[in-house]
Amino acid sequence: MRKEERYKGIVGWFEKNMPIAETELHYKNPFQLLIAVILSAQCTDKRINMITPALYEAYPTPEKLSKATPEEVFEYIKSVSYPNSKSKHLVGMAKMLIEKFGGIVPPDIDQLQKLPGVGRKTANVVASVVFDKPAMAVDTHVFRVANRTGLTTNSKTPLATEKELVKHIPERLIAKAHHWLILHGRYICVARNPKCEACGIALWCANKHI
Repeated sequence: MRKEERYKGIVGWFEKNMPIAETELHYKNPFQLLIAVILSAQCTDKRINMITPALYEAYPTPEKLSKATPEEVFEYIKSVSYPNSKSKHLVGMAKMLIEKFGGIVPPDIDQLQKLPGVGRKTANVVASVVFDKPAMAVDTHVFRVANRTGLTTNSKTPLATEKELVKHIPERLIAKAHHWLILHGRYICVARNPKCEACGIALWCANKHI
C-alpha cells in the first residue's frame, strides 16, 4: 500500500467517524491549559484533572502563581509524577510570563518553548488547542500509533514523527489529527495487546496482523 493511500484512508476514517476530537484535559483559558500540559508529562490526564481544580483556584493568574514558592505549589501537585521539578517549572513559567510576555501566554511555538517546563510537545499542544495552529504534538501515543500503522516509516524520534505527519496530513486537520492519534493510542491501539478487532483503521494498518 502506498503511503498516500494509507493517509487518505486513515485520515478519511477519522474525519468521518470522529468529527469532534479534543483534549481530555480540563481548562478554561490558555494559562490553565499550559499548567495542565506541563503537569501531564508522564502522567495520565485523569490524574491531572483530579488535582488541577484546587490548583487553578489557588493560582488563577500568572501573577498569583509567580508569587508562590515551589514548596507551596508542591502541596497541590504532590500526587503527580515528578512533583518537585514540576512545581519549580510552574513557578518559573509564571514568572517568565510576567517578565517577558506581559502575563499573556504567547501563541508562538518558539516563544512557548522558552518557558520553564515547556518542551516542543507541550508548546505544540498549547498552540494547536487554544490558538488553532497547525501543530502536531507527538507524545508516546502518537509516536506508537504513527509507527505501528505505517503513517511514519522508521521514525526514531518524536521530531521526525512530527515532521512526517505534518508533511502528509492536510493543514486544516493537523491540530485535530493530534487528538485522533492520541485517543486511538489511549483506547484502541494500546501498547500491549492492541484491540485490532475493534480498530476502525485496521484496513490501512501496516501491522494489522498483530
